[in-house]
Amino acid sequence: MKLPAAVAPLRHKLFRLLWTTNLVVSMGVWLQNTGAGWLMTTLAPDALTVSMVQLATILPMLLLALPAGALADIVDRRLFIMITQGWMLAAAGGLALLTYAGLTDAVLLLGFTFAIGLGQAMNNPAWGSVMAEAVPRRDLVQAITLNGIGFNLARAVGPALAGVLVLMGGPALAFGLNALSYLAVIIALMSWHRRPRSPSLPREHLVSAMRAGVRFVRHTPVMQAAMIRTGCFFFAAAAPWAVLPLIVKQQLHMEAGTYGLLLGLMGAGGVTAGLLLPQIRLRLSRGNTVFGSGIVSCLGMALVGIAQHWLVAALGMVLFGIGWVAAASVAQGAAQMAAPPWVRSRALAIYQLGFNFAMIVGTLFWGWLGTQIGLSHAMLAAAATGVALSVLARGANIDTESTTISPMPRDAPPAPEAVDPELIGLVSTARNRVMEWQRYRIDIVNTDKFLAAMVEVRDVRSRAGAVGWQLYEDIAHADGWVEVWTVENWTDHLREATRLSGADRAVLAQAMALHIGTPIAPSRFIAVAPHRLPDRPGLN
Repeated sequence: MKLPAAVAPLRHKLFRLLWTTNLVVSMGVWLQNTGAGWLMTTLAPDALTVSMVQLATILPMLLLALPAGALADIVDRRLFIMITQGWMLAAAGGLALLTYAGLTDAVLLLGFTFAIGLGQAMNNPAWGSVMAEAVPRRDLVQAITLNGIGFNLARAVGPALAGVLVLMGGPALAFGLNALSYLAVIIALMSWHRRPRSPSLPREHLVSAMRAGVRFVRHTPVMQAAMIRTGCFFFAAAAPWAVLPLIVKQQLHMEAGTYGLLLGLMGAGGVTAGLLLPQIRLRLSRGNTVFGSGIVSCLGMALVGIAQHWLVAALGMVLFGIGWVAAASVAQGAAQMAAPPWVRSRALAIYQLGFNFAMIVGTLFWGWLGTQIGLSHAMLAAAATGVALSVLARGANIDTESTTISPMPRDAPPAPEAVDPELIGLVSTARNRVMEWQRYRIDIVNTDKFLAAMVEVRDVRSRAGAVGWQLYEDIAHADGWVEVWTVENWTDHLREATRLSGADRAVLAQAMALHIGTPIAPSRFIAVAPHRLPDRPGLN
């Protein structure tokens, strides 16, 4: 039986396992978040301090996203995920025990929340990449959406359940069940026997892997556009997370159960968005979907801001959830599809870095603004800001595909000369920089076309590993040009060819197609180590 488009990725066995475990841990996350947010309203009931709970969750992601993404790309992701889950199990279990003993104060709550956030920061890039491994490319966007649906199913049940648990057994019960969710994930991952991969090249070093990830994002327009869209959306959308507990308590005069219910209704809105998204994507581009979703979320925030009855706030949270999931799923899908497997965790980590930075700044700002002008006015200001930023961000294009692998185009340059046998030992062990150059002869009438093509070539070289790039014009021959780029070492040079996507190869072919005559093979040079140079006479 053919599955509906909304749940089609579930036909893949590995994805079903990962999706189920993600649902379990997402339930725990919402038990934790709801319990911590409500506990803080008792320990320190002011808007800025309550918003610090969200800050303690997000700040580790801001600090560790890039190294976490680099590690996830160069180590065994399954084992890495199990270690991070074990860390969160220990932190959540410790918070539960201290809270049960009545020893938790505001500082300890923030500290343990920060510790759990550290685990989430290390886990998220690896988890996102593993999920991408579990489905073919055609199912990737909907797989991301299904992850959002699972998260929001947990959101629909978790906060309401947490509200009941807080009333029955206090926040400690919610914290304890969160700890058990991590244990369940570890047990599930132990049953997954991931096929080991034997790379032909040595593993990247952590620091150079981080630099490669930054270069890739810097020279990938779709990644940059996705981060701009995400930053604009989530800066404004951070407002409910900063002040919603106090709106429930002070503006609606309700208790923990209502707070959990409102978060649950947001989750229900998210599930609705996930189920409808395949049909929406048939009618709207990615950019228009993110724009429309931002407007819907802002409408929801405005309703929460003016609400004096919980029903109005409930409608607002449903709309907010619809916009949140649709915008987040589509923007993250664009970012992941722009990143090939070799750099996917790093690229996703940098994307999440932008997302979490926007959330941190937004959480602090809207929490502070709530103490200055009141909770209702702060939410309305966030809604108006969100609309304005959505309009400004429409120029950031996330509708471009760029990573399909294809054969080498006909006009690509020939392979460079083989390494001289006497130098094979040198290049295989040297860690010096490698300089490469490509010569072109370009008809003067095509100079402008060539220069435009070389702008894209520069991005291609940089995504593939170049740490420096320059185009030189031959002052003795009007049709002569030399493109020069450098990579960190010989191993990175060997990685260049494996990092080129089909679109990248097409860009190189477009530039070479303007060359007059037979394509010229690129040349390669390795920097001479200082110890090979003789000392200057008279200095001994």
